[in-house]
Amino acid sequence: MREQRLQMISKWLKENDTDAAFIHSTENVFYLTNFFTDPHERLMGLFVFKDSEPFFICPGMETSQAKEAGWGHELIGYGDHEDPWEIIQKAIHKKSGGRAISVAVEKDLLSYSRAENLMSSARASSLSSIEELMNGLRLVKDEKEISILERAAELADFGVKAGVEALKEGISEMDVLAEIEYQLKRKGVSQMSFSTMVLFGEKSGQPHGNPGLETLKKGDLVLFDLGVVLDGYCSDITRTVAFGNVNDRQREIYDTCLKANQAALDASNPGTRIGDLDLAARKVIEDAGFGDYFPHRLGHGLGISVHEYPSMAFTNDNLLKEGMVYTVEPGIYVPGVGGVRIEDDVLVTKDGYRTLTKFPKQLQII
Repeated sequence: MREQRLQMISKWLKENDTDAAFIHSTENVFYLTNFFTDPHERLMGLFVFKDSEPFFICPGMETSQAKEAGWGHELIGYGDHEDPWEIIQKAIHKKSGGRAISVAVEKDLLSYSRAENLMSSARASSLSSIEELMNGLRLVKDEKEISILERAAELADFGVKAGVEALKEGISEMDVLAEIEYQLKRKGVSQMSFSTMVLFGEKSGQPHGNPGLETLKKGDLVLFDLGVVLDGYCSDITRTVAFGNVNDRQREIYDTCLKANQAALDASNPGTRIGDLDLAARKVIEDAGFGDYFPHRLGHGLGISVHEYPSMAFTNDNLLKEGMVYTVEPGIYVPGVGGVRIEDDVLVTKDGYRTLTKFPKQLQII
């Protein structure tokens, strides 16, 4: 599959009359090499050409790992005392015979200084964007990717379960958060896909609230939002429960949010306009009188990045395709009361959808 992806880039370069592509983001390098690392400030980059073999340059201390990951083409390592752009200049000179070349780049991710180095050291005569191609390639997942995402979702389910089991009167948000991550580490999880969120009471009404030392009391809503990274792929789940008891207003908010979640899932079929999923959930919430309290889009694509294409906003006119994976996460956040968000990881199948996250969604009073 890795070779097929490289061949698709070479084919795209030929079709767009572009000599080479420079891929340097951690996520896209992993997608094309199966090697996942954070090089920090050091340069790591993959050069793919329209008519010759690619080469991969990375810090010398990591070349053995790149080989172990399966990279079988030219691999160039460099030390901290060396200028990697001088090495790149020589490597590209061999490929181009010294002539200037046109280069496609990840335009949203390329820094100004690296663009300057491409123009000078790599003798790039022009820069264009390969961002759209990379987003499109990663949009539809293959069987191996889906299998990893399914297992990552199972671990996210387990994380919510660990959080629910930790709830007791007087415990703090940070205590529960620590218990979730401790239990996941015992399962072998080394990295969360984003900062774990545990919010009590009125703080559950903050869509991106920050957990702190607030303590749990009866009548609080408790919002969990978490995900893990497994073999380079992310999961993302949100569940909301009630502690001790629930009042009529909280129950109404919860029931409305659950109906909105299901409405978006029911619309998840190949060929459906993506924006219509957001509109389906939004209509449920607006009809119940909570429209002003749903301030964000329905969700986002999910894969190597926890937020990737497609954007599940009502303005998106693109169509769902089999193999897409995304989140469905309507939320209602009422000041002075609290909030409810219910989020699933969703796979588009041949004739519908499958939710990868399985933790129960009916209102639980703990």
